[in-house]
Amino acid sequence: MAQRYVRVQSQTGQLHYGLLRPDRSVQVLDAPPWLQGQPIETELPSGSYDLLAPCAPSKVIAVGKNYADHATEMGTSTPPEPLIFIKPSTAVTAAGSPIYYPPQATQVDYEGELAIVIGDRCAHVPIEAAHAKIWGYTIANDVTARDLQKRDGQWTRAKGFDTFCPLGPWIVRELSPGAQIQTFLNDHETPMQLASVDDMTYGPNYLVAYISEIMTLLPGDVILTGTPAGVGPLTVGDRVKVAIEGIGVLENQVALRPEMSD
Repeated sequence: MAQRYVRVQSQTGQLHYGLLRPDRSVQVLDAPPWLQGQPIETELPSGSYDLLAPCAPSKVIAVGKNYADHATEMGTSTPPEPLIFIKPSTAVTAAGSPIYYPPQATQVDYEGELAIVIGDRCAHVPIEAAHAKIWGYTIANDVTARDLQKRDGQWTRAKGFDTFCPLGPWIVRELSPGAQIQTFLNDHETPMQLASVDDMTYGPNYLVAYISEIMTLLPGDVILTGTPAGVGPLTVGDRVKVAIEGIGVLENQVALRPEMSD
C-alpha cells in the first residue's frame, strides 16, 4: 500500500501532518511533507484525532471541461487551451465533513476529480520540469451550483461556497497509470461517473506548466484536473463518494447548515 500523508487535529486542538499507518494511527511529522517534514516521536492512536483536508492551499486552481465527454454533456467543445478558474481556499473541507447546500441555489452538482498537490514553488516551469513540481495526488469534489453558474455567466459564486471543495482523505506520492475515477451516489453500485485519468485532454504535467506561466504556484497549492461525464444533482441527505484507484475514497454528505435546519 502506498504511503498515505494526512493532516489531522489532535484532541488538544493541535494541527499535525503525518503518515497514516494501517492501524489508523498517525506518525507525526515536524513539518508538511513537501517541506521535508520528518517523523518525530509523537504518535496519535486511532480515534484520538480528526482527519482534516490533507493540505491547506493558498489557492485552488481548477480546470474546466478537461474531459471531452464532459464538455459534450455541457453542450460545448473541448477548449483549445486549458480553461482555468479559482476556488477559494475557504471552500476546502475534509472527507467526512458535510457539504452545505446554499439557500441561493436550486441545483447543486457533484464533480469528482483528481487533484494535484504542488510540492515546490514554481513559476514559468517548462513542461519537461513540471513533474518534479508535483508532490502528490489526492481526490476532490468540485461541487458546483449549476443554476448559479448558468445565471452568472462566470463561475466564482457557483463554485466558491464554503464546503464546495471536499479534498482528501489523504495524499499519495504517485498516480497509478490509467487509474479509474468513479463517483457514486448513496447506495448505488453503478457509478454516476466512470473514466480513466488518462482520458483528460490536458494531463497533470501540462497543467502545472501552463498554470505556472500565469501565476506562481506555492507548496501545498492544489490543482483540480477536471471532471468526466456523468455530473448530476445532489439533494440534502445525499452521500457522494469519489474513488480513484491507488488513492482511496472521498465521501461527504449533503446537509443544510445547522442554523437553517428545522
